[in-house]
Amino acid sequence: MKAVFIIKNKQYLAKIGDLINTEKLDYKIGEKVTFKEVIILSNNKNIKIGKPYLKKEFITASIQSQNKNKKIHMIKFNRRKHYKKTQGHRQKYTTIKIINISNNLGI
Repeated sequence: MKAVFIIKNKQYLAKIGDLINTEKLDYKIGEKVTFKEVIILSNNKNIKIGKPYLKKEFITASIQSQNKNKKIHMIKFNRRKHYKKTQGHRQKYTTIKIINISNNLGI
């Protein structure tokens, strides 16, 4: 069974047991979270598409870790003007593990 759902305006494809890196979520490690914004639910035979969401479907996940990505370096540079500016940024992310995908539609 696969599902497409939304977290913070980004879509993710998930199946049970997957580890997904999302933008930082404000939950503690080990906490269980339910996501109710499921767009598409499918198995090998049937597909159900929401308008915009499937009302009775949800995804249960547990928070595995909170981390930071590698540093991204940004450079602004104007040649022959003695101008060079560098910046760095580390984006925070949360790793979640999909525990359950509800199946109320009879798929």
